[in-house]
Amino acid sequence: MNKIQAEELLEKYGQQHIMKYYEELDDMGKEALLSQIENIDFSVLSAHGAPEPDKDGVIEPLEALKLQDIAKEKDRYKEIGLDAIRKCKIGAVLLAGGQGTRLGFDKPKGMFNIGEKIELPIFKRLILNLMDVVNESGSYVPLFIMTSEKNNDDTVAFFKENDYFGYDSDYITFFVQDMAPSVDYNGKIYMEDKGRISLSPNGNGGWFSSLMNNKEAVAMINKFGVEWLNVFSVDNVLQKMADPVFVGATIDSGCASGAKVVKKAYPDEKVGVMCKKNGHPYIIEYYEFTDELKRQKDAQGEPAYNYGVILNYLFNVKALEKIADAEFPVHIVEKKIPYMDDNGNYISPDEPNGYKFEGLILDMIMLLEDCLVFEVEREKEFAPVKNKEGVDSIDTARELLKKNGIEI
Repeated sequence: MNKIQAEELLEKYGQQHIMKYYEELDDMGKEALLSQIENIDFSVLSAHGAPEPDKDGVIEPLEALKLQDIAKEKDRYKEIGLDAIRKCKIGAVLLAGGQGTRLGFDKPKGMFNIGEKIELPIFKRLILNLMDVVNESGSYVPLFIMTSEKNNDDTVAFFKENDYFGYDSDYITFFVQDMAPSVDYNGKIYMEDKGRISLSPNGNGGWFSSLMNNKEAVAMINKFGVEWLNVFSVDNVLQKMADPVFVGATIDSGCASGAKVVKKAYPDEKVGVMCKKNGHPYIIEYYEFTDELKRQKDAQGEPAYNYGVILNYLFNVKALEKIADAEFPVHIVEKKIPYMDDNGNYISPDEPNGYKFEGLILDMIMLLEDCLVFEVEREKEFAPVKNKEGVDSIDTARELLKKNGIEI
């Protein structure tokens, strides 16, 4: 893209201020700014907030494959899963684009040391979890690690410095999450400095488009013939990915996706809950949860909406390709956004001053035909590290690791 093309594009969307300082930049700075403009998805600027709840939508329970049912078929599911893993049909996608800010840590969250007596970065713990599957199956699982522009260099360097924590680097590909512009309350895109647009990751729902936009990742999918992608978050240090039983059960079910869930700890727990909406799988957020839904019971007398998602999903690649061009909802999130003011000064606000745009995995789920809801034991597979202290904190995760016999 050249200067004239950029100016025409910005005029179309009323964002001409982006090139206010263009002539002050050196050649490299000009090229970088033009590249940013070319890669912006301006369509998000027409969004007017997260979609309003569909009050006419029909919400129904979605029956889970419960622990006792899984136990009866565990060996059969495991064999199906191990066969798929050995044939390299299963890939794993680690969502690791965030920083450890809420933990008081200014590096990629995966670099945070969850150990007490030993050095145990979250990245290492997750790789060790995946190595359990590698050792059981005798086959490496292609691993795709999604970073962000802000933490990619640190993340890649950290893996190299630690020799990929023993994982075969031929099976690891890093890809950077696509970015979306940040705007003020009038819809004007913020600038971070004279040559850099304020951008932020486009939400966990952007993982597949970001993956498909990366040539190395696509090449690895094609090279190994990956048919399923297990997406999981860096937050959960007990996360079991490419779990043969989960993989086998999902394949056996004939569903296009699977979701690991845990039984809610208490009725008002703030977790998204699996259900059906208008006949499609759906994750209803805790703030959409009505008293009427809370009161509903299943045939066994248990709450009908009782299983919370833990951000561990298995997706069929062909099914995802079919919905890749679908129009995904854009969620607008109010945030504190550092920016450059009209006089070229850098401002770090104390209060929210604009919006960021995100896509969510839960919207991907709803576009698919079906989803296997797969129950796992909370204390064995759910130890999120979200907060410095209190609920879902460093301390609670450490206690659960120790409870599972893991040295920390």
